[in-house]
Amino acid sequence: MSKRVAIARIEKGGKRFEILVDPEKAWAYKSGAKIDIREVVEGEFVYFNARQGLKASETELKKIFRTDDFYKIADEIIRRGEVQLTEQQRREMIEAKRKQIIEFLSRNAIDPRTNLPHPPKRIELALQQARVPIDPFKPVEEQVSVVLKALVRVLPIKLATARIGVKIPPEYSGKAYGRLAKMGRIVRQAYTTDGSLIMEIEVPAGLQESVIQQVLRLTKGKGEAKILSVK
Repeated sequence: MSKRVAIARIEKGGKRFEILVDPEKAWAYKSGAKIDIREVVEGEFVYFNARQGLKASETELKKIFRTDDFYKIADEIIRRGEVQLTEQQRREMIEAKRKQIIEFLSRNAIDPRTNLPHPPKRIELALQQARVPIDPFKPVEEQVSVVLKALVRVLPIKLATARIGVKIPPEYSGKAYGRLAKMGRIVRQAYTTDGSLIMEIEVPAGLQESVIQQVLRLTKGKGEAKILSVK
């Protein structure tokens, strides 16, 4: 079975009914996330045994579920039944979630001693050292507080934002504004008498160097950027 396909099953009327689902989306759906069930299921068949390909008949489905509407049946199986994962699937989902957490922290957290972001590899090693448990089904944002509490025992780290002051020469201001606005929140903006754009932009602390480099690239080295605060 594909690593992206799992079995959701339910015992009902003395029989077992199974469908194929995307494992991560199925768990999110089961937890109440607003996901179209059509994005969760794989195929439109209800089985007695999915691995053997033994399909349930419409007659049997109507008798047990009182409907032959596949999506209504799938909704009940996922919400009230259980989603089965192989050990390989679970390991792969945990590893994928770990990478998402590392990326999030490298963008949004800093070393409070230096106000600089930690490299992803350093965060990865700290996660291993602290033996931080990763839930493959919870969104990254819901796990960050637990992860940080474990990490601070082995790595100075905190979530932070940086405010950066930027000056863009007039010939680059139009293009630069759009690019920089996508990187963070524009706190203040104004134009000088010569048409230069002055901005203050607030970004996740881990992106401060990226913003500075972006300013230099967009202006061919003529722009200015400096960190005003990190907190």
